[in-house]
Amino acid sequence: MRVLGVDPGLTRCGVGVVEGVAGRPLTMLGVGVVRTPADADIGQRLVGIERGIEEWLDRFQPELVAVERVFSQHNVRTVMGTAQASAVAMLCASRRGLPVALHTPSEVKAAVTGSGRADKAQVGAMVTRLLRLSAPPRPADAADALALAICHIWRAPAQNRLQQAVALHASKGRTS
Repeated sequence: MRVLGVDPGLTRCGVGVVEGVAGRPLTMLGVGVVRTPADADIGQRLVGIERGIEEWLDRFQPELVAVERVFSQHNVRTVMGTAQASAVAMLCASRRGLPVALHTPSEVKAAVTGSGRADKAQVGAMVTRLLRLSAPPRPADAADALALAICHIWRAPAQNRLQQAVALHASKGRTS
């Protein structure tokens, strides 16, 4: 499975591509950040993020895009920018018919470190170890994007089994 992880943000939108399956060593195919100038018009910033994500989709041809689920923060302005960047990533993927998975920050942290309360340094260290890198990806947004992709690869088999069980249960309820 090849997954593009997206850590949404208006100034720095982390992107990372990981390939592999649960239970086997994973491979990083690419990591980076799509940047937009903080003083640019919001519309132009969103277009810049769209262009950047489209380039990553063209270059790496992922099977799925994993995006960090926006959560409520104290700063509404930050949440709005993050949500807008997140929507651009989901739109780019959906336009191509790619499935989109959303994972909360605590789900991602728990998947890669074992603790949903891990800090950025812990996430970066585990991403480095899991992908056998020589150093943590910088900035942290890039490491977070890789963590999102890793989280999805590891969680997808269990999520798929759960969805199948729910669908089977629902179909039995309709035939009874």
